[in-house]
This record gives sequence, C-alpha cells and structure tokens, in this order.
Amino acid sequence: MKRITLVLVVICALMSCKNEDKEVNTVEAIDEPAENIETIKEQSIAEIKAKLVDEGFQVFDYIDEKTKDTTLMQQYFIAFLKRGPIRNQNEEEANKLQSAHLAHLGKMYELGYADISGPFGDDGEIRGITIYNVPTLQMADSLANADPMVKAGRLVIEVHPWWAAKGFPLR
Repeated sequence: MKRITLVLVVICALMSCKNEDKEVNTVEAIDEPAENIETIKEQSIAEIKAKLVDEGFQVFDYIDEKTKDTTLMQQYFIAFLKRGPIRNQNEEEANKLQSAHLAHLGKMYELGYADISGPFGDDGEIRGITIYNVPTLQMADSLANADPMVKAGRLVIEVHPWWAAKGFPLR
C-alpha cells in the first residue's frame, strides 16, 4: 500500500508541473527538457509540425469540423509494463528496485522522453504504462528496457505506437 501511495504522489507531482494554458490554433511546445521550460513559447501549429517532422516524429493534421481549428496529431509510444518472470526478490531488494524504477521514470519525464507514467489499480498482468514522446519505436523500446525493474526481470515491456492530439491536456 505504501508503494502505491508513493507512486500516486509522484504521478500527481509530475502532473502538477504541466501548464494547461490554451489559445485557438496554438499548442504549447513542451518537448524540451525541463531545464528549458522558461524559454518555451507558444508556437503555431505549422511551426510545431515542421519542428516535429525535422526531429523525425510522425505527424499529421486535420481540421476539426466543430471548431474549424487545425488539430495536430503526433505518434507517441505506449510502453505496457507487464509482470515479469523474476519476482522472487526479498522485500528490501524489491523496495530498492521500486525506488530505482521511480527514479528512472522521473528522469524520463525530466528529460522530455516520457509524458506520463502510472500504475494500474488492479493486480493484473499489466502493471502500468508509460507514454514516450520520442520519434521512433526503437528509442521508446530502448528507454523502457533501461528501467531497473525491467533489467531485474521483475517487469517486461511491450511497446505500441499510439496517436494523440499534440498539446491536449489530460482531464
């Protein structure tokens, strides 16, 4: 229970760092590492699209029929963290792995590689997800497999491409 509470506190802290200001036909560019947040300014959809394409991201846009605004879609990668085959660590080792796992996820967020992570609320086979904001499946897979829990075999990774509207906040 303490671990779940700790994970939820970390997720809430990470979520509270996001800025949710919106303007018509603009989205806030938040692809830079956290240390450059002060220099981020609002850009047009065309500017953001050009930058993403230049960086190797897959994108497309469309006109929203209701609002007549241009919506920019970006390909992200969802990593499903699944129960791994090696779960025989003692409590002390499991706690150390959990701390290293949370530090890894926090670092991925700080560096701008991951936009959100979190555990599922049941005790199923899929333990949680991370949404990676990187240009390729190979990069997402490499970052996900660098997780100490994955390296220890306590979790295994399954990564899938996923499309979402750029700049839309969670609600």
